[in-house]
Amino acid sequence: MFRKILIANRGEIAVRVIRTCREMGIRTIAVYSEADRTAKHVRVADEAFAIGAAPATESYLRIERILDVARRAGAEAIHPGYGFLSENPDFAEACARGGIKFIGPPAQAIRSMGIKTRAREIMAAAGVPVVPGTPSAARDVEEAAAFANKTGYPVMLKAAAGGGGKGMRLVESPKDIAGAWAQAQGEARQAFGDDAVYVEKAILRPRHVEVQVLADEGGNFVHLGERECSLQRRHQKILEETPSPLVEGNPRVRRDLCRAAIKAARAAGYANAGTVEFLMDAECRFYFLEMNTRLQVEHPVTELVTGIDLVKEQILIAAGKKLRFAPDGIRFSGHAMECRVYAEDPRAGFLPSPGRIARLALPEGPGIRVDSGAEEGWTVPLEYDPLIAKLCAWAPTRDEVIARLRRALQEFVVGGIATTLGFFKQLLEDPRFQAGDIDTGLLEQGFSMGTVKTALPRDEARLAAMLAAVQASRDSQRNASELRGQRASRWKAHARLSIAGHGGPSR
Repeated sequence: MFRKILIANRGEIAVRVIRTCREMGIRTIAVYSEADRTAKHVRVADEAFAIGAAPATESYLRIERILDVARRAGAEAIHPGYGFLSENPDFAEACARGGIKFIGPPAQAIRSMGIKTRAREIMAAAGVPVVPGTPSAARDVEEAAAFANKTGYPVMLKAAAGGGGKGMRLVESPKDIAGAWAQAQGEARQAFGDDAVYVEKAILRPRHVEVQVLADEGGNFVHLGERECSLQRRHQKILEETPSPLVEGNPRVRRDLCRAAIKAARAAGYANAGTVEFLMDAECRFYFLEMNTRLQVEHPVTELVTGIDLVKEQILIAAGKKLRFAPDGIRFSGHAMECRVYAEDPRAGFLPSPGRIARLALPEGPGIRVDSGAEEGWTVPLEYDPLIAKLCAWAPTRDEVIARLRRALQEFVVGGIATTLGFFKQLLEDPRFQAGDIDTGLLEQGFSMGTVKTALPRDEARLAAMLAAVQASRDSQRNASELRGQRASRWKAHARLSIAGHGGPSR
């Protein structure tokens, strides 16, 4: 077993990994940028090392600096968390060359699943259902239009080298495809350094349902059930739950969905923890979307219904241990939900709300879990994803979870900055949400903030600060994306040769 693990991340995920390591008797090493010098993860780790300036490209994305700290501190393994370098195959290979274990999947699995067209090809060959689409990036808008005319509108244009909603456009009629193509290409080029775009048949009112899988290095696989992740804003998840309201009560669909996820993981040559994501229509037909080759932000809901610590399992698998669970030995209990609480102002278009947290009171009580890297007096930095905490709840039934979350949100206090707490309070009262009648477009097409008690900017200085925060955040994300784009470009030729004949996200 490892004696020392470096966590190549920050915020709540770094704190979460540190806690599991402490329970396992493993010493932890934190890394931090200048913006995070006083952050919680720095304080709670056994050791902490500065790695650079605030921009992620000068700190959390610098492979050589992180590996240098690992060598100097005597780390035997590195946990990448999610975001930053977690899905960077070059980082996984650099760890291996340095004799340090990467707590994640093999580099080749990361590569193959990171290029969407290549991933689609692998899944189709393995018999995993995929949305009808072009087998590789379309050569030009004429080829995209020809596919759309043959398959029928609506269609979705998607960047081949990335995700997180970047380079994605819904096209509902032939007259719109030229403009959408130019927009998708431009956004893909800016975000990933690669303007390759492919075309898929659009699934109307889709659900986003994913399956958590675990695999050891001996080729043993298990699934830990499905998660419903349909509540999204700009293609980014904001509330997740398990089990899925659509899948619950339909054992045949659940069986087929989870079998497809295991088949997908095998086809990818996977080991460690991963998530296979699907689009599902109202008739419960499902199609492979992508595979996230890392721990997910929403992993706590799976832990709450299974009692399995996914970070612990990641570490054990990386240490060469065999899976401790037989496929029929996992017990699922109750229902769990997670709200991602952000330093954002919903009444101002969800603009980031950086600044000092003047007061912080976290909810407690039966069935409540809060994962957070924030503390009272801490300043939410401009440079990174503005996640403050993940508020999670468990209860025997979905209705009871909603009631428990409603109570917890009343107890959750953040002073000094705007947050999404009020947004979630209103969301839990929405009849469609309460009925489980949700899809990926619910929030953007039919949900109004109504009477959410979140103040609008009171003056021009406040608005200017918020706009500056948005620009700083976008610049940081763009820099990170440029690195991903460089990697994607190297593999673009390989992917096209293989296919001829898709943060990120941010967290």
